Amino acid sequence: MIYQKFLKRPMDFCLSLIAIIVLSPLFVVLAIMVRKKLGSPVLFKQERPGLNEKIFVMYKFRTMTDHKDNNGDLLPDEQRLTKFGNFLRSTSLDELPELLNVLRGDMAVIGPRPLLIKYLPLYNAQQKRRHQVRPGLSGLAQVNGRNAISWEEKFELDIRYVNSISFIGDIKIIFKTFKKVFKREGINNKIDGTMEEFRGSK
Repeated sequence: MIYQKFLKRPMDFCLSLIAIIVLSPLFVVLAIMVRKKLGSPVLFKQERPGLNEKIFVMYKFRTMTDHKDNNGDLLPDEQRLTKFGNFLRSTSLDELPELLNVLRGDMAVIGPRPLLIKYLPLYNAQQKRRHQVRPGLSGLAQVNGRNAISWEEKFELDIRYVNSISFIGDIKIIFKTFKKVFKREGINNKIDGTMEEFRGSK
C-alpha cells in the first residue's frame, strides 16, 4: 500500500525521464524512418481511458500508411500495415512515445494496458476494476501471453495485478517484459494479426 500510494508514481516519473533521455537518439532515428516510410504525422494519437476511466491521449509511432481505395476510403488495416510497421509492432518500438504519457502521469510503467474507449460499456463490475490504477506500458497480462490469450484471461490477470501491486512485483514484470520483447513472444493471437475485438464477456 505504501509503495502504491507514495512511491510508484515518483518511480515511474524518474524511470520514464531517464528512458526518454537515454533513448532520445533512437526516438529521432525512428521518427525520421517513420516519416520516410509511412508518412506524417509521425505519431499516432488516440484517446484511451486511464485511472478512474479518465480519458487521455495516448501516443505511439504510427505503423500504418494512409493508403485509400478508389472511393477515398482507407484500405483494411492488414493492407496498410507495412513490413516496417510490423517490425515496429513486433519489437514494441512503436510504443516508445508512451514514455511521454508516463512522464505526464497519464500512465505508469507497469499496469493494465489502456484499451479502447468503446469497450467501457462492455466491462462487467469486476473487469471495470482495471481502471482503479493507472494503465501501464506493460503489465501482468503482457508477460503472460499478451495478444495470444483470451480477453477473459487478460482481464483476470489485470485484476490480479490490481489486487497485489508491489515493488517486487513491478520489477519482476519489467524484467519479464524485456525478455518477451527480445523474444517477440505473444504479439499475435490465433485469430488474426493482432487481437480480436472485445465484444463483452458471456
